[in-house]
Amino acid sequence: MKADAVRGHLDGLLLAVLEPGPLHGYAIIAAVQQRSGGVLELRTGTIYPALNRLERTGLLSSSWQSSGERRRRCYELTDAGRRTLAGERTAWREFTAAIGSVLNPGPAPGLTA
Repeated sequence: MKADAVRGHLDGLLLAVLEPGPLHGYAIIAAVQQRSGGVLELRTGTIYPALNRLERTGLLSSSWQSSGERRRRCYELTDAGRRTLAGERTAWREFTAAIGSVLNPGPAPGLTA
């Protein structure tokens, strides 16, 4: 899928995959890919700036965790992030309903066949 397809929805995708619990960057990429059935493939150059921005705005927090000799930055939702995710989900439902109404129109109101 084209990178443009996720533009405008990246924040919601990142917040959604972090809802169950903290993940490091590569695990976030894998979670998006797995949950999308392999359709969405995010690049590190896309997600890390977004994760940093979401952290600066208070929607995520992060901490360093060690895995063997390797240290990884793990991200998790804040309460503000959970509220924002709820709003993203509502906006997505409204958006898809509106687009669906245009792409798959039903009979016009008040008209009978």
